Amino acid sequence: PDVITFNTLISGYCRNLQFGLALEMFKEMKNKGCVPNVVSFNTLIKGFFREGKVDEGIALAHEMIELGCELSSVTCEILVDELCRGGRVMEACDLLISFSRKGVFPSDFDYFELTERLCVERNVGRAVELVDELWGKGNAPSVIACIILIEGLRCTRQIGEACKFVEKMLKEGIVPDSVTFNCLLGDMCAAGRAVEANKLRLLAAGKGLDPDGMTYRILISGFSKEAKEEEGEALVEETLDSGLIPDIATYNKLK
Repeated sequence: PDVITFNTLISGYCRNLQFGLALEMFKEMKNKGCVPNVVSFNTLIKGFFREGKVDEGIALAHEMIELGCELSSVTCEILVDELCRGGRVMEACDLLISFSRKGVFPSDFDYFELTERLCVERNVGRAVELVDELWGKGNAPSVIACIILIEGLRCTRQIGEACKFVEKMLKEGIVPDSVTFNCLLGDMCAAGRAVEANKLRLLAAGKGLDPDGMTYRILISGFSKEAKEEEGEALVEETLDSGLIPDIATYNKLK
């Protein structure tokens, strides 16, 4: 029998809650010289988790790596979902970082859910560490993961860190949505950092983010609060040139 036949039998045993027989089939598979593939391992890892044997499932993932079988995004999804479901979020984070450092992290795995879970549990620092580690090894976060991290940093009042992260995103060609971006600009202006906020707006505009009327309102209001009339007036003129002020009432508010 080939690997497809063995995988079919292993899957059948797992689906019928005969996990012991699935393991016996896996051993027989290896004894007969048939090399397990990623489907074989994923099926058994899920089987271990279904049996409540989480540590054994994780150990099998490590065995998978040792045997030279590449992890798939499905493998990581299975591991992360189970660990998070069991309240072992930090362990899931450590596991992905270890995969990255070993050079076996699947490039198509979107780790936004783990990033979100860390932020929800107020472990924003750990979320930053996760994203930085994976990104540093060439596994860039998705736009969704980035937005989640920005919101996590904003909610914990780490505005400076959020600004630095957005700058890094933009330099790498990852553009946030306008709502998230405007919220961050609002936080920066509220903290008396309107000049930095405007520089960030210019950087974003150069990367394809179109500032809207709210973007300009936030920045002009920020300049006004900081008594930076010259900068505010220049931005009003730019807003007029862009056609984003529809009527005189709106204009008067900005002035």
